[in-house]
Amino acid sequence: MNELFTLLQKIKENPVIYIDKPSITCLDFFVGGYLSQLSNLGLTPEGYPMEGFNEWMQERAKINITQSWLQIILFRSSSEKDAFYNFFELFEKFIKQKNNSKKQEIEDIFRLRQDLMFPRFDIYDEILKGIRKRPGMFLGTNSITRLDMLLRGYSLARREVGILPTEPEREFEGFQSWVEEKYGINSGQSWSKIILFYSVDEYEALHKFFELFEEYLNKNKSLEVDENCG
Repeated sequence: MNELFTLLQKIKENPVIYIDKPSITCLDFFVGGYLSQLSNLGLTPEGYPMEGFNEWMQERAKINITQSWLQIILFRSSSEKDAFYNFFELFEKFIKQKNNSKKQEIEDIFRLRQDLMFPRFDIYDEILKGIRKRPGMFLGTNSITRLDMLLRGYSLARREVGILPTEPEREFEGFQSWVEEKYGINSGQSWSKIILFYSVDEYEALHKFFELFEEYLNKNKSLEVDENCG
């Protein structure tokens, strides 16, 4: 999957554009949202760059317990930022070793499944359904930043394959300006950063997000009713 390899290089060169800051956790959830959406669209990646990376990291670290590459790199780094750049150094070594062992370059291969016409998982539709009830299942922990990164990766994947926004996704598009107006902020900061700024921590910010988003949706519904009655 050359697209993912190229995307990772772009994130490495300018992480602020994609994930706000050089953070290995933000990178992990952004890529997770990106890949899961491609899979849900029926585009099954074969031979994508990160395939086997987790096993390679475990073997390299010589550990007897199962840990993700994220946990291994983060444990051996001094900070999220340090881990972010360590990831790319390790990933480049992994790619070179992988290419040498297989004697072939990673190719961009997608298989379009025959069931593309079936309904697909819509992460925006799940925000107040599944994610609110089970944030740990989707995010690992209660974190508004992780949710933001997941949504960004998801949306980028959809745009790249030319999928039109769903109704829940279109509803979300106005949330950024609504949050800015509600807090009286026009600094170009993302909705997640604004909410986090006015919260004690990531946990409180995530729960505040759900309350605000529900308020936002209800306000939009009220406006629609008023327009229809007018």
